[in-house]
Amino acid sequence: MPIKYLSLPNQGWKSWFEKGTIVHNLEFFQDFIVISLCIGLFCVMLIRLGEMFLSLLQPINFQAVTSDILFVLILVEIFRLLIIYLQEQRISIGTAVEVSLVSALREVILQGVVDIPLDRLLGVCAFLVVLGGLLCLRVWMFQRFDAIAKPKTQNPPDARHSQSHHRSSSIEHYPF
Repeated sequence: MPIKYLSLPNQGWKSWFEKGTIVHNLEFFQDFIVISLCIGLFCVMLIRLGEMFLSLLQPINFQAVTSDILFVLILVEIFRLLIIYLQEQRISIGTAVEVSLVSALREVILQGVVDIPLDRLLGVCAFLVVLGGLLCLRVWMFQRFDAIAKPKTQNPPDARHSQSHHRSSSIEHYPF
């Protein structure tokens, strides 16, 4: 009896292994994870806000209240970072650096500058200088990219003013 080869069933399963389909599905799952993180982060922010308002009923500890406020602001910035990622599929370096700056300052405020050992304080200072340098570098890079993108032409004074206004308002459009 001769061996009969089974005819291939519907070729629909092959579409799951095409590069475009795989990338689309992975991006969908990645967006689902980021949305889950946003929902969880929003819940944590609400819990922390509730705890902070309840702590105001007791005698006020300035250091603890300031730390809680800064922590909620850090959570808000991380939430904003996730929203930017969902919208543009990129990480905003400026927002990430701002979150790092506020986090480092929160730790210094929480422990108190006087109580931090000198070597650790110098490390935090170096970290803050590097983060500040990254923010300055970001602005400098924006100005360089903007100068390259727009050819140098003779503009009337009022056109130059509107161009500089456009330059300061569109810094978030660059991928850094």
